[in-house]
Amino acid sequence: MEKEKITTLKQLRELIDTNQTDQLKKMLAELDEYLIADMIEILEPEKQVVVFRLLDKQTALDVFEFIETEVQQDLIQNFTDDKAIEFFKNLEPDDRAALMDELPAKVAKRLLHALSKKERDLTTLVMGYQPGTAGHIMTPKYISFKQGMTVQDALDRIREVADEVETVYHLYVTDKTRKLEGMVLLKDLITADPEEKIENIMHTDPTHVKHEVADEIVAQLLQDSDMLAVPIVDTENRLLGVVTVDDAIDILEDEAIDREITAAGFLDFSSRERDRSRILTSGKFTQILGMRVPFLLITLAGGMFAGFVIGGFEEILESVVVLAFFIPVIMDMGGNVGTQSSTIFSRAVALGHINFGRFLKQWSREVGIGAIMGLILGVLGAIIAYLWQGVLMDFEYPLQLAGVIFTALFFTIVIATALGFFVPFIMMKIGADSAASSAPFITTIKDITGLLIYFLLATWLLGAIM
Repeated sequence: MEKEKITTLKQLRELIDTNQTDQLKKMLAELDEYLIADMIEILEPEKQVVVFRLLDKQTALDVFEFIETEVQQDLIQNFTDDKAIEFFKNLEPDDRAALMDELPAKVAKRLLHALSKKERDLTTLVMGYQPGTAGHIMTPKYISFKQGMTVQDALDRIREVADEVETVYHLYVTDKTRKLEGMVLLKDLITADPEEKIENIMHTDPTHVKHEVADEIVAQLLQDSDMLAVPIVDTENRLLGVVTVDDAIDILEDEAIDREITAAGFLDFSSRERDRSRILTSGKFTQILGMRVPFLLITLAGGMFAGFVIGGFEEILESVVVLAFFIPVIMDMGGNVGTQSSTIFSRAVALGHINFGRFLKQWSREVGIGAIMGLILGVLGAIIAYLWQGVLMDFEYPLQLAGVIFTALFFTIVIATALGFFVPFIMMKIGADSAASSAPFITTIKDITGLLIYFLLATWLLGAIM
């Protein structure tokens, strides 16, 4: 982070902590919207809301557009209901649709129902198009004229609705069925004879895009041309909305990040990989477990098989040989969970899904997920140990053994998950190569703690036969 940003961030935190609201408001008024957005993304959630509420209405709307969707979601949910509804109403339909994709269904439904029928219809129109297409990023708020109108009529209409639309520089002409017939530039309209018919000054057959076209293509079109907006039409050439240049910039920035990641030697992350990373870092628990537990079950089965192999040498082992069967399970599960967590962390950092200003919150979430996985896999491991040794092998203390396996697996998985996120974070903070250094630290700490827990529990619960 540049020195200017660090200084600004420190000043913001000091003013918030000392409750100097007036000074904070003055400071924010002098900052660029991009910089304010950067500061909000880094600040803690409770401080984000304080800063955002001190912005004037228009600045707040501009800043909101520059903020990552995940932070937008947190901000909306941290507002009071009335404040959230008021702010949501002031967003453009395409911005509302993008936010609705990320908000919990319950919150999204409440906000949508708070809109007027007209605004609700416009928002649901955009939401109805497939994400990643021109239709999903267009705004249905545009100015169009019917053929037969005079230039004066058109200017009067612009004055009436200019505040309700995103752009007035590109204007469109349609027939009675809303089919796109032409485009008029604002400068041509202003310099034309007031009594001239609108169709006489329009550019016929304007550049337009079908709603199902990929948003990247629309963004590239706007970048390569001098247009500030491009009209979006349906299969019958009826005008649906427009994609403005500011929306195109957002799409192109995402593409640029992908190119930088590839150039830096990372994997070429497709949109599917980005979706997976978002789910793993901020999705629902059921989605996360569905993507991670199946692979860990394979690891569990492999570890159990290693235990069966060691069991073949029972005669040459000491009296408590049964404990040796499960050492590979404890070590392999911890190693794989730690690797899984560190890989998720690394990919999320590369894609910008980790906010270092809120790392403790995201780390706590990961540890919580680790606890759930530890319960699931611990129970399965304990059941297998009980059936294998207690039923098939007639071991004298199957319940105690199952308790040892469950507890050891649970704590090993929780510790490994915590280390998988925390160690790479520390390595990055101190400037070390996290890719090369994280795995040895995670493996060493996890192996020592996992085996200590395992043998201490075994000594306590199975001490009678040891």
